[in-house]
Amino acid sequence: MELLSKKIIRNVPDRKIKIMQFGEGNFLRAFVEWILQDLNDKGAIEANVAVVQPMPFGRVGELKAQDGLYTLRLEGIDGGKKVKRSQIINVIGDCVNPFTEYERFLQYGESEDLQIIISNTTEAGIAVDPSDTDFSACPKSYPGKLLALLKRRYDKFGGDPGKGLDIIPCELIDNNGDELKRCLTELAHINKMDEKFVDWVRNCNHYTSTLVDRIVPGYPKTEIEDIQKETGYIDNNVVKGEIFHLWVLKKEPHIQKSLPADSTGLNVIFADDIKPYKQRKVKILNGSHTAMVPVAYLCGIDTVGEAVNDKVIGKYVRDFVFDEVNPTIDLPQDQMTAFANSVIERYQNPYIRHELMSIALNSTTKFKTRLLPTLEDYVRIKGALPKHLLFSFAAIVVFHKGKRGAEDIALKDDPAYLEGWKKLWAGFKGDYKALAREALAWKEAWDVDMNAIHPEITDTVAGYIEAIEKKGMRAAVEEFVNG
Repeated sequence: MELLSKKIIRNVPDRKIKIMQFGEGNFLRAFVEWILQDLNDKGAIEANVAVVQPMPFGRVGELKAQDGLYTLRLEGIDGGKKVKRSQIINVIGDCVNPFTEYERFLQYGESEDLQIIISNTTEAGIAVDPSDTDFSACPKSYPGKLLALLKRRYDKFGGDPGKGLDIIPCELIDNNGDELKRCLTELAHINKMDEKFVDWVRNCNHYTSTLVDRIVPGYPKTEIEDIQKETGYIDNNVVKGEIFHLWVLKKEPHIQKSLPADSTGLNVIFADDIKPYKQRKVKILNGSHTAMVPVAYLCGIDTVGEAVNDKVIGKYVRDFVFDEVNPTIDLPQDQMTAFANSVIERYQNPYIRHELMSIALNSTTKFKTRLLPTLEDYVRIKGALPKHLLFSFAAIVVFHKGKRGAEDIALKDDPAYLEGWKKLWAGFKGDYKALAREALAWKEAWDVDMNAIHPEITDTVAGYIEAIEKKGMRAAVEEFVNG
């Protein structure tokens, strides 16, 4: 079989590149590019995408080798019926590694065709790196790269207010559009950039906050041989996702015109307020993912499906969602119950193999954005501790020891956070309360000293860490769930 490329897939549309996408990972390819494909296929837009690799490591090389083509496989329950369908996504018109092709990346800032910026650089991606001060080389951070591109555009078009871009971040942080604008402004001031340029960045570009929702397990390594036999070609970039999808964007008239994503019948909403959608999704779906990972993985479980179908872990996850998360969200409880049940059903999708370790990426930041708000809200509302959540925090601490039995855990996180976890465990002398206190007090990671949230939190977390360490995760969680 031959590698998927334009050599074997003929008549691929040659569209102008009007969209730049920061991120080439599984989620964007299975969600945003799928939506862009639908919009193109139905005539709502005519636009290709230039994919930018946001980190020095990535897969633009693999995508280039396939002329930007890849197979999306959607599987799940749709209308009560089991569905499996595959399609070739052909909207990637260019792939750029700015770390090795910095000038070519910046030249897109001069493009008359470019209209839209889309990103998903994980929750850690939208942050100011004050060391991004040398724009003669590729900046490290996503805001640094985008600021460099905008500066090239501003200079090329003489500050023309009509040459601003429509900027649509998909990172799972609150008010991601406003936060990205704030980061760009702060970084421009750090670099003492001209105030007229800063004003152009703020007021001539159009930002909208978003919420995205689709479970994307990624590359189906256990099924790839069957998929290749079915398709008749080799595809090293196959990505698998569930049928369910939801994209909520805050209304921004300029962006609604350039990207009418709600016009083709997909589950896309332009809303006046995305906060209720965001809280529900991030706290329940993303929060339960993050709470589940260290507990299930340290029990020897590798996938979400195995976890929720495990008698003990499944009960742990359900009790966490229904007893600790739902009460913190200000929506009718019947709606919360229905949504929570739908999430559990999605986890049990028989076609989806969602690796726990893929969710574990950047798990330090994910705790802060996905679980810490629930902890704070629960204590405020109930005056008590959400013990499932704190057991998960204890499991995160043990997970970052980096061992599952004799097996090394392939931890992937910000190097500063990995160094922090390493230092935490290096200083452990058998005092579990001291270990818990230090982990909870890590303001560089959590922005708060969590020891102050409730007078019993330190002892509670210390007890869970000690139980996990001395009894093993399986025995500890069984005792927790059944006790």
